Amino acid sequence: MTHHTSGRTRLHRSELAVPATSERFFQKAADSAADVIFLDLEDAVAPRLKNQARKLAIDALNQVDWGNKTMAVRVNDLETAWALDDIVDVVKHAPRLDMILLPKAGSGFDIRFVDQLLTLLERGSESGKHIGLEALIETARGVAYVEEIAAASPRLEALIFGV
Repeated sequence: MTHHTSGRTRLHRSELAVPATSERFFQKAADSAADVIFLDLEDAVAPRLKNQARKLAIDALNQVDWGNKTMAVRVNDLETAWALDDIVDVVKHAPRLDMILLPKAGSGFDIRFVDQLLTLLERGSESGKHIGLEALIETARGVAYVEEIAAASPRLEALIFGV
């Protein structure tokens, strides 16, 4: 599967999840054959480590040589206290970021909200970079609204069905 974003084609045959608190895995992930790496701030991170994980993800995006891999961060879902800071801080402080992976997408509104937030952050940036969006469908509500979610934003590059 390939995605076309801002004139760039992203190869997306395999995606590797790396807990953002597991620094020892960053270089191994960078050296892997995966096309997409996502640094996980959500399920792989205990609540007491959420803020530290965000900082580690930003540092990893800025300091590790990821080569031509597509780099994503799975943020915490929109109903948590961490979601807004995850999105804002990672986009503002990690220019290497290519995509946000949004868990537990439940409606088109969720996608439009993140799309608008990314648009505002991009306007405030000098890089001119366009951040893509992937959505995880993990709830009954998400399944019920999957067509609305899929049509909610041209920024949406993939839907991933989780267990």
